[in-house]
Amino acid sequence: MIHEVDEAMRCVLRGGVLPDGTGDVAFEAPTRDWAARHTAPALNAYLYDIREEVARRERGAIAERDAGGVVVRRHQPPRWFRLSYLVTAWTTRPEDEHRLLSAALGCLLSHEILPAAALPDALRALEVSIPLTVAVPPAESRSIADIWSALGGELKPSLDVVITVPFPVSPSYEVAPPVTEGAVTVVRELDGIPGDSRPRMHRSVPGGSPSATAGEAER
Repeated sequence: MIHEVDEAMRCVLRGGVLPDGTGDVAFEAPTRDWAARHTAPALNAYLYDIREEVARRERGAIAERDAGGVVVRRHQPPRWFRLSYLVTAWTTRPEDEHRLLSAALGCLLSHEILPAAALPDALRALEVSIPLTVAVPPAESRSIADIWSALGGELKPSLDVVITVPFPVSPSYEVAPPVTEGAVTVVRELDGIPGDSRPRMHRSVPGGSPSATAGEAER
C-alpha cells in the first residue's frame, strides 16, 4: 500500500507544482550523493516514519452482505497508519528552491484528503477518504534535525507531510448460511407413567413460539 501512496503523492505534486515535465518527484533518501546526481529541479518526498494511528483501531469483524442483505462473508477491519514524508526542494539556487517549496506548500494545503483523481486503483477500491496534513508540528519524539543528521546532509527547509492510510489486515472469510428452520426436539413419556406413549415432537419456529405435534414418527 505504501507504493500506491507514493504514486498518489507524485500525481498531486506533478499536477500542482511541476507540470509538463519541468522537474522530478523523487522518493530516495536526500543524501549528499543523491543531491550531487540531480541537476534538474526536483521535489524530494522522503518517507522517514511509519506509525499506526492507534486511535482509529477497531475491534470485531465487519460483515459483507449480498444484494438481499444476507451476511455472506466477514473480514477484519483495516489498521490505519501514518506515513510521514519529508518534502524538500532541490535546484541550483536557494531562491528557486524557496519558490518551488512555496508552490508545493500551496498545492498541498488545498487538499485535506488525497484527491480521487490522484488515487491508484488499489486506493480507490478502499472507498474511504485518505487524510493529508502538511506542516503540522511533528511529535516530540521526532526531530527534523536528527533526521538530517542521520542522512549525513545539511539542514534544509522542508515540509512535513503526513498521509493516513488504511492497511487491510487479512483476507475475508466465508460464513455459514443463515438458519432457515427451527430446532426440533422429540419428547417421550417416562416408563411407569400412564398416558399416551407416542413421541411428541416440539418444533421451534424461527421468530415464533414452539409448537407440539403428537403422534409424529421420530426422525
